[in-house]
Amino acid sequence: MTPIRWLTAQRVLRARELLEASALSVEQIAAATGLGNPANFRRHFTAAVGVSPSAYRRTFQPGRPLSGGAARWSR
Repeated sequence: MTPIRWLTAQRVLRARELLEASALSVEQIAAATGLGNPANFRRHFTAAVGVSPSAYRRTFQPGRPLSGGAARWSR
């Protein structure tokens, strides 16, 4: 793995943590993780995780159904 790929992976990992546990906006998370502007953040995040930051965050909000109407599983 190249150094830049490692760094991007670490930034995405931190972004995942922030999306799961904070109410920070996408813009704030992009800046806090060093992924630049929101568009760049969304591109890197979606490529690494397979879903958009917004969709990822929704899976961690209690009481919100998943797409398709399925009930959210509890932790």
